[in-house]
Amino acid sequence: MNRGLLLVHLIGAIVWLGGMSVMLAAVRPAAFAELEPPLRPRLLLAVLSRFFPLVWLSIALLLGSGVAALGAAGAAVPPSWLAMAAIGGVMTAVFAYIAFGPMARARRAARDADWAAVGAALQRVHRLVQLNFALGWVAVAWVVLA
Repeated sequence: MNRGLLLVHLIGAIVWLGGMSVMLAAVRPAAFAELEPPLRPRLLLAVLSRFFPLVWLSIALLLGSGVAALGAAGAAVPPSWLAMAAIGGVMTAVFAYIAFGPMARARRAARDADWAAVGAALQRVHRLVQLNFALGWVAVAWVVLA
């Protein structure tokens, strides 16, 4: 892979995986440890709402650099790249579902000040982020160790 494409690809992956790391290991646990239940969903919704545009940008960087690298490799595409692309496709589908499913429900519930519904929707987001986090590291391990 050309160094420029690799840099773009790594930036996309680092931003997405790093953001999930911070949410899963720091922000969410801190919110549950330090905030009263009515404040937790407000904070988590605010943080996720700011992070999601970065995820969309990361997906664009990963997709653009990945397609360019696959095209440049032609018939010599390593199988690990194809596996990474497949996992990335699943991760993108999961994220799109998060954004247009439970996250959209959380935003609607927040407009109605239904914080219990926001919390329930964010719990679903949390489970799906855990899935994407695991998939992301499987993709990284697969391409590095293959």
